[in-house]
Amino acid sequence: MQLNPLTAISPVDGRYFEAVKPLSPYFSEFGLMRYRVQVEIEYLISLSGAITELEDFPVHKINDIRKIYKNFTEAHATEIKEIEKITNHDVKAVEYFIKKEFEKLKLDSFKEFVHFGLTSQDINNTAIPLLLKEFLEREYFSMVDVLVTRLNTMAIEWKDIPMLAHTHGQPASPTRLGKEIMVFGARLEKQLTQLKTVPHAAKFGGATGNLNAHHIAYPTIDWNKFADEFCHHLNLVRSYPTTQIEHYDNMAALFDNLKRINTILIDFSRDMWQYISMEYFKQKIKEGEVGSSAMPHKVNPIDFENAEGNLGFANAIFEYLSAKLPVSRLQRDLTDSTVLRNIGVPLAHTYIALQSLLKGLSKLELNEAAIHADLDNNWAVVAEAIQTVLRKEGYPNPYEALKALTRKNEKITKESLAVFIDGLNVKDAVKERLKGITPFNYVGI
Repeated sequence: MQLNPLTAISPVDGRYFEAVKPLSPYFSEFGLMRYRVQVEIEYLISLSGAITELEDFPVHKINDIRKIYKNFTEAHATEIKEIEKITNHDVKAVEYFIKKEFEKLKLDSFKEFVHFGLTSQDINNTAIPLLLKEFLEREYFSMVDVLVTRLNTMAIEWKDIPMLAHTHGQPASPTRLGKEIMVFGARLEKQLTQLKTVPHAAKFGGATGNLNAHHIAYPTIDWNKFADEFCHHLNLVRSYPTTQIEHYDNMAALFDNLKRINTILIDFSRDMWQYISMEYFKQKIKEGEVGSSAMPHKVNPIDFENAEGNLGFANAIFEYLSAKLPVSRLQRDLTDSTVLRNIGVPLAHTYIALQSLLKGLSKLELNEAAIHADLDNNWAVVAEAIQTVLRKEGYPNPYEALKALTRKNEKITKESLAVFIDGLNVKDAVKERLKGITPFNYVGI
């Protein structure tokens, strides 16, 4: 059986294959190889300006050298995999591949400076934060920005729509639909701002973090400065000091931040699901779609359910990643290696969820009639307003008076409330003001 979207074990590579295609250049095996090649090439170019043995490095060939990663193809990746069958080491296979490419470019005399003084984690712990950073900047932020923009547009569009609030699942002081949507937009914007401040850290320091090999070969060079500048050249921040591997504290913070964003989106998904259930929104029907295999009438809020499920799954993995990655025995164990290969999984499920949310929002049709009916059916919620005004007027025990009224086993209506107000020992002007308070205008600021 050949691997394809129908035979893949993971739904990311199967059912959702088309939805997550933009992630493949970053998180696939091909993507990781390409970024490893990029780091190796850029390191050698930087090295050529630091050591005397590379003084005659052909500057005019730098563009051709960079093409090794810029024009990296699946055929190149397959070649690396064939080399790995012999080396049984993925990064060493990348090194040998680059050396072969140097031979093609007639650069044989420089090929032993490929991977000079480095350990695998200098490449992995630079390539992975680089691909993660570029994915966020090129793919993730733009999609979340589309969602936030959509929420802010909805908030403006519905800013004057009064709506019954529910606290503890019970009718509460009215609010405005637009403001409730605005809450989620504001929460997301704050977390996105925080996310963009988390440094993307690389480890670049040799076998145990001390640049031993570099120093023994060229003791007069300030290798810490070189490593700092090299990481900066890749728009990364160098972690120092380290062991053989990056300590992943910043990456853990990043995953925790992504998890918080997803948690906000889970909260939003559940609220939208509830509003649809309450018929505050109807959903546009697409010709040919089926809501239930048994019940022909159903139009289910599947997009918000799909989003919630994918966000929850992503968060479970983010939580594991942020807890596991910063822990490594002594100067290095290998447990981070297989875990790091999975960082694309929670991001893929997050990406799927974002698409589902945007799709779900595009189907919504406001049902003002249902919203108004709910308000008109819950006049008791203005009790807070009445007792507050009565407090201001010095009326004795106003809270208790409204409590006695609203907790009877009788429905509070506009008419029964008017009768109650008429019986109050207050000025007529106050009575008129109280009668003017309705569930439709008691919405705050």
